[in-house]
Amino acid sequence: MATDDLQLTSQAGVSDSSVALRDLTRRFGDRVVLDGIDLEIPAGQFVALLGRSGSGKTTLLRALSGLDHGVQGSGTLRVPAGTSVVFQDSRLLPWQRVLPNVLFGQPDSARDEAKRLLGEVGLAARERAWPSELSGGEQQRVALARALVGEPRLLLADEPFGALDALTRIKMHALLRELISRRRPTVLLVTHDVDEAVALADRVLVLDGGRIGLDLELDLGEVRDPALPEFQRYRRSLLDALGVEPAAV
Repeated sequence: MATDDLQLTSQAGVSDSSVALRDLTRRFGDRVVLDGIDLEIPAGQFVALLGRSGSGKTTLLRALSGLDHGVQGSGTLRVPAGTSVVFQDSRLLPWQRVLPNVLFGQPDSARDEAKRLLGEVGLAARERAWPSELSGGEQQRVALARALVGEPRLLLADEPFGALDALTRIKMHALLRELISRRRPTVLLVTHDVDEAVALADRVLVLDGGRIGLDLELDLGEVRDPALPEFQRYRRSLLDALGVEPAAV
């Protein structure tokens, strides 16, 4: 198999934010991490990606974001021209205040939009604060605002709430759902948390052995109460696909 044989195509169509993968393979030496994955994500769909550690979740996200140059692989990806990434670490620039962090990589004409987004994430009064003055949850809200400046058509999120405490994570879930419902980008969220996947996504994929072992559409609407039987039914299906006993989590 050739090295860097991957074809990455960016769509220019304003209305099309869909994603398509054809026979996507990624490997590190002799270890195949992604093994011929075919996948289509319609425009505006929120997809969560689950899998055991080392299953290739982040490898798939990095392939979609174009951040895996030099990795062996083949296949074809079609992604929107406007793609943004949120990481587990907020990755704020410590020498810049909040507003310049949100504007990083954007033209100055985006200043009003950046201020509006800071208001939407509840940080309108903190635009001149330094990152070190913010809590972990506030830093992730800044990172989320930065990712949404410029109205990206594809939002990639790599365990963005994994380092937050449980209460802050619940608040961030509500905030993310609200922001996504307003802007309707296509979303791929990488997570280890089954409950998080069911709470946020329209569709959940489970990676297993370098392939998609389960592709589950969720029909929960806006109500994502873990106490609901439907929530628990989806949760059990995902835990089964991951090989985890419900009593163990």
